[in-house]
Amino acid sequence: MKEKKETSEYTGFEALYLAALDSDVSFITGVPGYPVTSLMELFLRIPAEKELLNASEEKTLDSGEAADFEIMRDASKIPDYNARWLTNEKVALETALGASVSGRRALVLVKHVGMNLLSDPLITSVTHTIGAGLVIIAGDDPGAKGSQNEQDSRWYGRIAEIAIFDPASPDMAYRALRRAYELSEETRTPVILRVTAGLEKTKGKINRLQKASTPHPEFDRAIWKNRMVEKHRLFHSRTYPLLEKEAENTDLNEVRERTAKNTAENTEEGSGLGHGYLGIISSGFTSSIVEKLLKKQNEFHAEVSHPEISHLSLGLVNPLPLEKIKAFLNSNQKVLVVEESEPFIEEQIRVTGKVYGKKTGHLPYGQVRYEDLEFALEHIEEEIVKPADTTSLKAKKKNRVGICDDCAYLPLYRFLSTLDVRIAGDMGCSVRSAPEPLAAVDVSFALGSAISVACGFEKKGIAVIGDFALAHSGILGLLSAATTGCNVLVLVLQNEVAAMTGGQSVPDLRKIVEAITPDVSVFNIDASKEKTVDVTLKAIDETEKRADKTEEVTDKTEKVTDKTEKVTDKAENEIKSGKEIEKLILNPKLSELILAKLALPGLSVIFIKGKCRKYCSGVFC
Repeated sequence: MKEKKETSEYTGFEALYLAALDSDVSFITGVPGYPVTSLMELFLRIPAEKELLNASEEKTLDSGEAADFEIMRDASKIPDYNARWLTNEKVALETALGASVSGRRALVLVKHVGMNLLSDPLITSVTHTIGAGLVIIAGDDPGAKGSQNEQDSRWYGRIAEIAIFDPASPDMAYRALRRAYELSEETRTPVILRVTAGLEKTKGKINRLQKASTPHPEFDRAIWKNRMVEKHRLFHSRTYPLLEKEAENTDLNEVRERTAKNTAENTEEGSGLGHGYLGIISSGFTSSIVEKLLKKQNEFHAEVSHPEISHLSLGLVNPLPLEKIKAFLNSNQKVLVVEESEPFIEEQIRVTGKVYGKKTGHLPYGQVRYEDLEFALEHIEEEIVKPADTTSLKAKKKNRVGICDDCAYLPLYRFLSTLDVRIAGDMGCSVRSAPEPLAAVDVSFALGSAISVACGFEKKGIAVIGDFALAHSGILGLLSAATTGCNVLVLVLQNEVAAMTGGQSVPDLRKIVEAITPDVSVFNIDASKEKTVDVTLKAIDETEKRADKTEEVTDKTEKVTDKTEKVTDKAENEIKSGKEIEKLILNPKLSELILAKLALPGLSVIFIKGKCRKYCSGVFC
């Protein structure tokens, strides 16, 4: 493909956006989550701004960011594509597979935990085969800045037996995505491209390639001539060798030789010849960190004990280029592997005995920073017993993000912390109520898991789930709870947005929930007290009429005064200047409703409506 020199600089995500356009991607799905949300917003925002440009002769954009794109200088250059937010990663991939088999190139954007959900159709699609190119951009979060865990998406390359690209710079990201679509169609398998927040922030020039030609292949039904076992054998005899060949020959995997002496005697870049003392193997954004440090050492080589360091930078990490790595290992006495988040490369090559990295304690698990690499090089001669620690752990504890000070659900969390029942939370905002000082939620495993987890409690407990988490996968747990007779109270926090990931809109599932279970109540914490009292009293009356244990309901309800006093004491300890204590205490009618439903056997659901103060624009904000 012909290159076209660019004079402007782009971030890594802007480069991916342009690569998708140049690859003739026409169908994009995404599920909100850090760090891919901002990439998906490019696909959603720029078409809207294209309409603005078409409607006006002058550029009257609210944001100047899009105007920096060369493509925005001519609105007609922006191709038409279909981009949409979805609430579930499995659905996002399955929808993209539908586009692929019909001959449309598709792109799926998810964060690392979303890979867990879409792994089912992903793994099957590899031997089933697809049609047009399909790429999954997986956003990893080294350091867990906006996630419930640290996880390395590169492992899915080994599990699914597909190609994994791990670009280090905007130009590499552009070239990797362009090649990913070609490789996807050549092998008729999906391809994964891993990104991190580090790539998002990195800027650089890119060499744009000639736009992809059309049309693209559709699904070939001839695969059905083979049984499943034959499909798998066919994959390993024909398809996987193509991936291995790609890994060895791609220019995204290159050896960068350098010596402290800038003379003609230097080893030719990319040759991998000669024997050195220390070599570094890296992948992804860490390759940029390595290059930055080596450039600095090259400038001040007199102060460096090992000035000659060769660098094998890997942009395609599955399959690993084993022959290239073998040659690199033979050319160096010691090899340091620098990667985020897990020792994915290190685990596969450490059998040689000369490999150092996370497993030897020279580098930390998770995020790798410049100072971590400096530490590793300074102590490469030493044997480190325990894994390298990170100096940012204390800072993370201090900077933990809690519930927003003006959150409409703060009084509810305070009330829940006083109840003597187990409470399952979710990976929405409710997970932030688990630590002190709120200590409201006991456990929180995954997005959409609260209802299913609470169904496993020994006694009736509470599931606190946001409306986005309910739409994501919680509705399946609710369906199971209704059909198997689970004993649980479900509190759906209906703020109508995905508040943790950027305020994306959420579908209203109340009618669906009412069809699943008859015991559904609604409480609007933003409504006037008169309306709230009428609606809640009616719900409590209906509950008491249906209850077999009316006396127990009464006893529970009478205890609400004691609970309110506990909440008041808790709120007084947390009260800040300028806040009225009434705003920190849960409406007594909602307290009564919760206690009444807890006293009943079986499944009960309460929709607690409240506007998200961060994203709402209504009269209650």
